Amino acid sequence: MKSILRLTLNGRAREDLVPDNMLLLDYLREIANFTGTKQGCDGGECGACTVLVDNRPRLACSTLAHQVAGKTVETVEALATQGRISRLQAAFHEKLGTQCGFCTPGMIMAAEGLLRKNPDPSRDEIKTALAGNLCRCTGYVKIIESVEAAAGACCQEAAQ
Repeated sequence: MKSILRLTLNGRAREDLVPDNMLLLDYLREIANFTGTKQGCDGGECGACTVLVDNRPRLACSTLAHQVAGKTVETVEALATQGRISRLQAAFHEKLGTQCGFCTPGMIMAAEGLLRKNPDPSRDEIKTALAGNLCRCTGYVKIIESVEAAAGACCQEAAQ
C-alpha cells in the first residue's frame, strides 16, 4: 500500500506518494533525489545514512519514511546555502576530515546535530556524538579536529 507522506525536507514542504514500508533512506535517494545520504551497512551500524530529524541525528536506513511524517528532515545537502558550504563542511575540507568521503555526509550530520545542541563541545562530547559513525579510512583524529575547528569558528563568530 501507498499513502501520502507530508514533511519538510531541506527547508521545503513536500507531499509524496510513498509505499508504507519504504525506508527513509530509499525515500530520500529514490523519490526526493537527495543522494548525499549514503547506504553503508543497511543495518543501523555505520552511520553513513545519518540525517537530522527535528534537529536530532537519526539513521535513515532503520527509519520508515512515514515515521517522519509532519517532521523536519535535513540531509547534508541542506547545509550549503546559496552555493556556499557550511562552516562545518568547510572545516572537514580544510582539516582533511574526509578521506574517501563515503562516511562524510553521515559524520557531518551527526556533528551538525551536536553543534546545534552544544556549539562549544568538548573532545569527549564530540567523540560521543560521532560514536555511531564508522570511518574505514582514518583514525578519526582529523574528523574530530574538523568538528573542533567548526565549533571554534562558531564561537569566534559569536564573540565578534
